[in-house]
Amino acid sequence: MDQAARGAAALKASNFEEAIKLYTSAIASNPNAVDYYIKRSTAHQRSSPPDYQAALSDAEIAVVLAFKRAKRELIKDSQLRRAIALFFLERYADAQYIFGVVKRLDDKEKTLTIWNKKVADKMVALSEDDERRKTSVKEIPDVEIPSSGTLKSTTNPNQGPSSASNAATSTPKPVVPTPANKIKHDWYQNSENVYFTLLAKGVPKDKATIEIAKHSLSISFPIEETSTYEYSLDPLFAPVIPEKSTSTITASKIEITLKKATPSVKWHSLEGTKDASAASSSEEKPQVPNFILNPKAQDNPPSYPTSSKTGPKDWDKVANELTAKKPKKDGDNEDDDLDAGDGGDETTRFFKQLYQGADPDQRRAMMKSFSESGGTVLSTDWSNVGSKKIVPEPPEGMEAKPY
Repeated sequence: MDQAARGAAALKASNFEEAIKLYTSAIASNPNAVDYYIKRSTAHQRSSPPDYQAALSDAEIAVVLAFKRAKRELIKDSQLRRAIALFFLERYADAQYIFGVVKRLDDKEKTLTIWNKKVADKMVALSEDDERRKTSVKEIPDVEIPSSGTLKSTTNPNQGPSSASNAATSTPKPVVPTPANKIKHDWYQNSENVYFTLLAKGVPKDKATIEIAKHSLSISFPIEETSTYEYSLDPLFAPVIPEKSTSTITASKIEITLKKATPSVKWHSLEGTKDASAASSSEEKPQVPNFILNPKAQDNPPSYPTSSKTGPKDWDKVANELTAKKPKKDGDNEDDDLDAGDGGDETTRFFKQLYQGADPDQRRAMMKSFSESGGTVLSTDWSNVGSKKIVPEPPEGMEAKPY
């Protein structure tokens, strides 16, 4: 693979330092290749730290070479790189002018809308006498292209000393890692995700560890030869889906997207409490036995709390007895059936009466509310109790305790 092809691969992989070196070697072999300067300009702009002046110098060389070849597409691409470099050099009026040139060459260029808005926002914030509001560039820059492919001179007074002569041999400045006490973080959310950013420069991708679990997040990476930075959230405010969460390490930060396990739940903080996490785990387990939600699936239905002196009751057996039609003899009292086998317990008797006249949904509501509340709540409204756990409501002056 030749130098230019390897440079293109490095640029695509965001290995900008390597791309600069490879395109520099390619330019040494072919100093009139417009695309090499455009790509190296891109690499200079995106490197860490970025070299916007070198990016501008390469873009201006590309513009001159493109005009000599009269290739409209190359002219447009090189002018676009030039305008972007001018923007980052805070030469906003010059950038605005060159973006206008790009629009004239190709009014369908998809990035123009974004860049024009960025320039307009910057221009609005400038005072009327600010030098950055003044246009000093020309459509074709005054640069001379020597056979070596480096910039020989420039007449732009606002451009400052040309760095293009050093562009062919320049090496990117090393990134200074952010000290541990200067590392900060930020986050925001929408209904689906939580977006977490750790603002740390120089994080080594090959040595950083990011672990996303259902209830926790941990980050660690070396910042010095004998020091490691560690950050953890355990537990998170609410559970997430690890396999649908992502992380990205850039030159200046770590970006993490956490996929909420329960959409639309608003996080009030990044970190929750141990008790909340345990409650969350508990809530994920079925709270209502299947035999209550689906009476037809009963195998061995359990007994429920009761105050009867004769012990726990099998309410399903009671229900069957209540609903079975039994022949009555003369003189039989309906209340005698209700009292049979309950030891005279008024609570059981009342429950029987209520259960006897209930429909299937009301019976399920009674079973669920009575059992989950420990015998302190009795409801016949399935639409109200069917989708939530019923908490105990003890009488005033008493305290509910698990049993």
